[in-house]
Amino acid sequence: MPYRHWRLLMSSWLRLTHWEYWPPWITYVPVAGYALWLMLKYRSVTAFTAANPAIVASGFIGESKIDILRGLSASGDRVARSGLINRALSVDAKIARATQVMRALALELPVVLKPNQGQRGSGVVVARTRRELIAYLQRSSGDVILQEYVPGLEFGVFYVRRPSEPHGRILSITDKRLPAVVGDGRRTLEQLILGDRRALAMARFHLKRHADALGEIPAPGQIVSLGDCGSHCRGATFLDASSLLTPELEHAFDDVATAYEGFYFGRFDVRVPGVEEFAAGRGFKILELNGVTSEATHIYDPDVSVIDAYRALFEQWRLAFEIGAEHVARGATATSVTELARLVARYRASSRRAVDFSSRRYSV
Repeated sequence: MPYRHWRLLMSSWLRLTHWEYWPPWITYVPVAGYALWLMLKYRSVTAFTAANPAIVASGFIGESKIDILRGLSASGDRVARSGLINRALSVDAKIARATQVMRALALELPVVLKPNQGQRGSGVVVARTRRELIAYLQRSSGDVILQEYVPGLEFGVFYVRRPSEPHGRILSITDKRLPAVVGDGRRTLEQLILGDRRALAMARFHLKRHADALGEIPAPGQIVSLGDCGSHCRGATFLDASSLLTPELEHAFDDVATAYEGFYFGRFDVRVPGVEEFAAGRGFKILELNGVTSEATHIYDPDVSVIDAYRALFEQWRLAFEIGAEHVARGATATSVTELARLVARYRASSRRAVDFSSRRYSV
């Protein structure tokens, strides 16, 4: 059997035997059962959609990322500079708008391009050249966010606060390690990907994304990045970083969260120059803020058991229902089942039309 085919079989085995790679529709079966029990307990199917009154359906699905970033505007330079490119524009008008946004926000290449409505890192691209920027806009079918590219380490910070409490707490911290392989001067990039245990689990994705460079032989010690996006489904390694939690860090995120009126529950994705700055609550920039369907992503640490992962997921959904129910008791309105179904249908329709940006190849 050819080496590539054998290693791809090993990739499939790794994905089957390591729960962190299971598809969501399998992983979430027990969570769905627990959520059903919570619905009965709170006598509401959608109480969780009131957890974040400032966000459509509390961020269950189809929320506008640019609206959330604007909601965080009180935090100033702690939020990555971002602008919106409307899907209704012609391609030429989109390119002109991108230029306008970059000029207005004093941005230079590279920049990040991503759908205004998207999940799990889908459609996120770092455009390092104008050619790549134009190619993305040519292929995009929905509203696009053009965002400042923030270098550094990436972390996910899950924050919760009850409406009756003046301050919240950090529930989870995840250290997101971008995928990479190291050259040895002998093996091609394809061989390095297939020979690296961590990269092997995502081999099909990496081989597709780097198809144009698979025959290249990286120099000894050369670090070859396999991705720019801190998304687990795009190859990033997630590690439990709860040891970094400090009063200073918790205070910094509490300041950000409480400044966003109507936000109480969700995960911040941030980048920061170094661990010391992060632990001190300094120097981080928020890339995104996700609501009730975000996860406490430390659960994807390879050392976290599936039992501990479900324990964390159950706690997360319990808190979402508790916070939502408290908001409803204070006069907030939960999203109706009909409206929630409409949001799901609209998101599915838009995702079916979405272009696959997983490859590095762009047509101009």
